[in-house]
Amino acid sequence: MNAAEHRPKKRFGQHFLHDPAVIRRIIDLIRPARDDHIVEIGPGRGALTRSLLQAAGRLDVIEIDRGLCAGLRAEFKSSRNLLVHSGDALHFDFGRLGRGGLRIVGNLPYNISTPLLFHLLNFIEVTDEMIFMLQKEVAERVSASAGSRQYGRLSVMLQCYCAAETLLRIQPDAFRPRPGVDSAMIRLRPCKPARHRLADGEALAIITRAAFAQRRKTLKNALQTVLPMAALIKAGIAPEKRAENLTVQEFVALANLYHQARRPGLP
Repeated sequence: MNAAEHRPKKRFGQHFLHDPAVIRRIIDLIRPARDDHIVEIGPGRGALTRSLLQAAGRLDVIEIDRGLCAGLRAEFKSSRNLLVHSGDALHFDFGRLGRGGLRIVGNLPYNISTPLLFHLLNFIEVTDEMIFMLQKEVAERVSASAGSRQYGRLSVMLQCYCAAETLLRIQPDAFRPRPGVDSAMIRLRPCKPARHRLADGEALAIITRAAFAQRRKTLKNALQTVLPMAALIKAGIAPEKRAENLTVQEFVALANLYHQARRPGLP
């Protein structure tokens, strides 16, 4: 069976793009070029892959479904610029694909999109741009501002490292099978140089996880197991505030204090 005839598997959250007009708009947003090294996550039946391969200098695709991998390899067996990786993107080492300049794109499976975005933060140094299709609500969380209902841990973590932009809304009819939600395309551009002076990415992950675990709690209560109230005051943050009201820069300040407290004597 070739990739185009592959039946969707629910356990992989597969919803395949089929609308030619939507596919053209997405390719226009990606703008693949001959000097690009593009990495596509979840190529599925190859709706985007075919156009990307025509324009990009090098294309790596990562697909968890072995049947789809076999179909893609059969269809593109004559191409020297395409490499199909059979595996789970959640555990894939993107750093092995090159030392820099990666443009990572794809229609991310909605059931793993949030942990996958967190995983990709480990490869910011080798990434120039990420363009993804996500569930609309997840896309809104990515670009949300402090004080909004959508603002949360995902917003803070991604915006610490990247500039986020929503590009395009996509209706369910563009997919087969039809998902029960709307979708949106987002662009994430890693900030180089970094816009925030973060000492330790793990520290930011710990602070944001604790702060948003129960978002109605005040910071004084939410962070009591990781940061004393004195640290909040030192950072100029009122302990009565809630996580949703802190800016990314304020979270970075708390993460840096946490990092310093774990490693006393550091400047």
